[in-house]
Amino acid sequence: MNPNEPWLPSVPGRYVALGDSFTEGVGDASVHLPNGVRGWADRVAEALAREMPGWEYANLAIRSKRLRHIIAEQLEPAVAMEPTLITLYAGGNDVMDVGTRVADILGRYEDLVAELARTGATLLLFTGYDVEVSPLLGPLRRKNHAYNDGVRRIAAKHGAVLVDYAELGAYANPRMWGPDRLHMSKAGHKYLAAQVLDALGVSHGIVHKHGRRAPRGVRQRTSEQYLWVTDWVLPMFGRKLRGTTLGDTLTPRWPEPVRVPPKKGLKKLVRRQLNSPIKHI
Repeated sequence: MNPNEPWLPSVPGRYVALGDSFTEGVGDASVHLPNGVRGWADRVAEALAREMPGWEYANLAIRSKRLRHIIAEQLEPAVAMEPTLITLYAGGNDVMDVGTRVADILGRYEDLVAELARTGATLLLFTGYDVEVSPLLGPLRRKNHAYNDGVRRIAAKHGAVLVDYAELGAYANPRMWGPDRLHMSKAGHKYLAAQVLDALGVSHGIVHKHGRRAPRGVRQRTSEQYLWVTDWVLPMFGRKLRGTTLGDTLTPRWPEPVRVPPKKGLKKLVRRQLNSPIKHI
C-alpha cells in the first residue's frame, strides 16, 4: 500500500480477520456479542462501515490457536470469502510453547502470509508485544524478539502493511492490559483499533486516554501477584499439561461475512438477529 494514496476502495469491500485470542477480542468483554468479547477487529470493521456503508466483516479467530490450527481451519474459508482486507496475527502462542523453534514458526507463518497475499487483498500484519509480567516468562522474550524480526522481514517481502505492536510505547501502561496481564484490556483494544485504522488511513473517532492506575502499596501488589499466579498462571500451565486450551469448545465469532450497520455497529446486528425468527450468531 502506498502511504501517499488513500487506501479505501471506491466501493465497500469485505474485511476478514484471522488469528487467535489477540484478534478474537479476549480482554474486551461484551455480554452482547458472540463469545462474550468485542475487541479491536470489531472496532475496525465498524469504523470501515461508518466511513463507507456496505462493508462486510468476518472474524475467524479463536483463542489459543496455534499456527497449524489457523492454517488448517481459517486459511481456506478466508480465501473463499474473496476479501478486500485481511488482518493476521498468528504465532504468539507457538512462541510461548516450550520447545518450539523460531525458524520453524516463521517458516509456517510465511507460508500462510504468502497464501493470503496471493488473494490480492490488502494484508495487515502485527509484531508481538513483550509483556513484562514476570521474570518467570523472561526466557520467552528472546524468542519473541526473533519472531518479530522475522515478521518485519516477511511483511516487507510480501508487501503487507505492518502495525509494529512491539514498538507501541502506550502498552507500557498497566491499564492497557487485562487481569491475566497477557491480553489487552478494553483500553488496549481501542488503542490498537486506532493504530490499525491510522495505518490504513481510515478516519475514526477513537481517543486514547493516558490515565494511569493509582499507586498501590506493598500489601496490595503482593496480593495482586498472588491472585495472578493462582487465577491465571497455574491454570494456564495446567491446561498445557492436559493438552487442552480455552478455545477447544468455541467457534468463530463471525464465521460468515456480515454487513456491519454504519450506526450502532455490530451490537445492532446482534439485536436484529435475536429478534429474527431464525437466529444466527
